Amino acid sequence: MKYGMRERVSGALILIALAVIFVPLLFDDPAPREGRPEPVLTIEQPVEVERRDLADPQPPASLQESPATEEASASREPPPAQEEPPPTSSAPEPEPVPEPDAAPVAEADAPEEAAEEESSPDPIAELARAADERLARSEEAGEEAAASAPSSPAPGGEWAVQVGSFGEPGNAERLETRLTEQGFPAYRRPRGNDLTSVYVGPYGSSEVAEDVMGQLKARLNLQGLLVKAP
Repeated sequence: MKYGMRERVSGALILIALAVIFVPLLFDDPAPREGRPEPVLTIEQPVEVERRDLADPQPPASLQESPATEEASASREPPPAQEEPPPTSSAPEPEPVPEPDAAPVAEADAPEEAAEEESSPDPIAELARAADERLARSEEAGEEAAASAPSSPAPGGEWAVQVGSFGEPGNAERLETRLTEQGFPAYRRPRGNDLTSVYVGPYGSSEVAEDVMGQLKARLNLQGLLVKAP
């Protein structure tokens, strides 16, 4: 058994004690309202305090001035200013005193500072001027290359300009036709990685091939690559 006789007796005694305490409370009637004490409010009378009249306050003796002090302060007042007669027109006007020669020195230093500023070059302006000159030279070279006729190929030459490589042979054929119409000696060759490359040339020297590269860039906006002729 989970619980013994001792635990059962203790539980029964606790239940009996609780019943004895709470059962009478359940059956007893509440106390009537008349028997309950009511709060009582008492108001005490105010305490009377004797009132006394106080004398008027007087300023301290240090602030009271004697008649002699008032007379001395009146005597210290400045007399009224007397009006001066206006100056006559016959009196000569005073000449202005010249200031120290600070302005001429500054004016003398100004040309020297301007000369120093002119002599010191501006690095940013120099770089911009050099960039403009290079751009103008490249534009002139491009115009000359565009105006000049394509160089003639050299049979058996060692150098060529590779214009492009295509996985679709039709694209390589169209580029070859376009180059031929512009007067460039174009041809195409298949490569081992299923690509077809388009070349211009061949040429006997690398200088001529580089010149043709400039013509392709200027006339057709094609970026070539200098390679050994296949």
